[in-house]
Amino acid sequence: MTGVRWEVREGVCRIVLDRPQVSNAVDLAAARGLAEAVEAAEATAVRAVLLTGEGARFCAGGDVQSFVAAAEPPMHLHQLATELEAALRRLSELPKPVVAAVQGAVAGAGLAFVLNADIVVAAHSTKFRMAYSGVGLTPDCGVSYLLPRAVGTQRALELALVGRTLTADEARDWGLVTQVVEDDALSAAAADIAAALANGSAAAFGQAKRLIRSSFSATREQSAADEARTIASAVTTDEAQELIRRFVNR
Repeated sequence: MTGVRWEVREGVCRIVLDRPQVSNAVDLAAARGLAEAVEAAEATAVRAVLLTGEGARFCAGGDVQSFVAAAEPPMHLHQLATELEAALRRLSELPKPVVAAVQGAVAGAGLAFVLNADIVVAAHSTKFRMAYSGVGLTPDCGVSYLLPRAVGTQRALELALVGRTLTADEARDWGLVTQVVEDDALSAAAADIAAALANGSAAAFGQAKRLIRSSFSATREQSAADEARTIASAVTTDEAQELIRRFVNR
């Protein structure tokens, strides 16, 4: 049991964090299970990914109990942070859309799952908190890189230093969350989005997310050149040719 399970159905790879007894906190086995699930999502048959968490809370971050039980906590934490970040970065780099459905609580490294998804749907009662400083630890799994890019430096520092907890509506207003729905509508809303994306322009979606995500590490000139190359290549694909034909003949 890795604490992560996955299945592919109708073009959607559903990845489920499955350690509800510890609020889906991630240990080394779960990090490796996530890496295996992301590898499965790279298959050509997968056109979209839906990431969810079993139980009342989406993810409480790293499994503190596993840190305590480790023979050498520093080495264990370094390995866990490194392997989980690599799996999440690979998830964000998938050439297909990633939808996350979150509920209950998103804390610590749980924020990294949100930040590496492309579309985030949150249940109205969800709370978002960095939580690292509460146990004397520091951000990991790319949170310190991605969070200020999503919400701005001052807001990221407030979350890290003051320990502010965000409601789902605040998380949406700050740019962490795409959509907030009633708690009992979460599963259906996220599944509908993933299904619609799976039935859309997979190649175009993949390149669009790559262009947007890579723009942080490129100059405007480099980004513009990449855009031009990409759209010139896109117009030659069978998918684009068919969609363009439908557009001009409507």
